[in-house]
Amino acid sequence: MAKWTAKHEAPEPLEGPVVATVTGGTIIWFALFLVQLPFYGWFADRDLLWWVWCCAAGGVLGLIGLWYVRGRDAALKRHAAARAAGDGESSAG
Repeated sequence: MAKWTAKHEAPEPLEGPVVATVTGGTIIWFALFLVQLPFYGWFADRDLLWWVWCCAAGGVLGLIGLWYVRGRDAALKRHAAARAAGDGESSAG
């Protein structure tokens, strides 16, 4: 069986306001969780408690994602600064 190979180069990844996007998503998940809490009994009566806990899990996973993307953003900035400092030294020398 032949292995599939791409016929063209993969596009560059899109970079955008990743930290803001993850923060916004996390806030939305926690807001949905808090909005559903007063109706906990209603969800329990209809065997739909997973809706409440899905929103809680989304918020917690969002916090983990926020920690991750902030570290990634800081690492990218450090790399860019080191690269700029290295280019500056090589062109000045």
